[in-house]
Amino acid sequence: MRIIAAIVRAICGFNGILGRIFSWFSLGIVLVCFVVVTLRYVFRIGAVPLQDLYVWLNGMMFMGIAGYTLMRDGHVRVDIFYRDAPTRRRALVDMFGAVVFVAPFLVVLTVWSLPYVERSWALREGSANVGGLPGLYVLKSFVMVFVVVIGLQALAMFLRGVLVLAGREELLPDRLRYSGGEG
Repeated sequence: MRIIAAIVRAICGFNGILGRIFSWFSLGIVLVCFVVVTLRYVFRIGAVPLQDLYVWLNGMMFMGIAGYTLMRDGHVRVDIFYRDAPTRRRALVDMFGAVVFVAPFLVVLTVWSLPYVERSWALREGSANVGGLPGLYVLKSFVMVFVVVIGLQALAMFLRGVLVLAGREELLPDRLRYSGGEG
């Protein structure tokens, strides 16, 4: 059980680091967008690479922090079975969701997206905008980053449920335990 708890802590720590890193992209998005708008409306200068940049940063940010958001229960959830549920029922709902909803979704996403990403890398695809940024293949690779971070966090949710059902949730730090609910 200690190994399971260590895996959960490691995955959550990894997604926590990614969440903190990629959250800074929001500042970059705002600053780049401000520069684009200022250049366009004050100086009447177009900046296609900068326009690409803030859109690409936005895509990378959202794909990169998806696991962190899942860890923090920030994704949309129908709370009728969850919000006031006891801890054991929450664990079962998380385990069920990870296996029945998240895992198949990630398999389908991988099967459909991997050829798309591979083709983009093979072509060294760049922006569709004239004068845009090269390296669109890097942005498209973030679909696979999304698959990895969500997959890892779903595994952590499942394993946390195992710990709860085994009565060993105390092996996790408070920040990774279920809040509210009872026994």
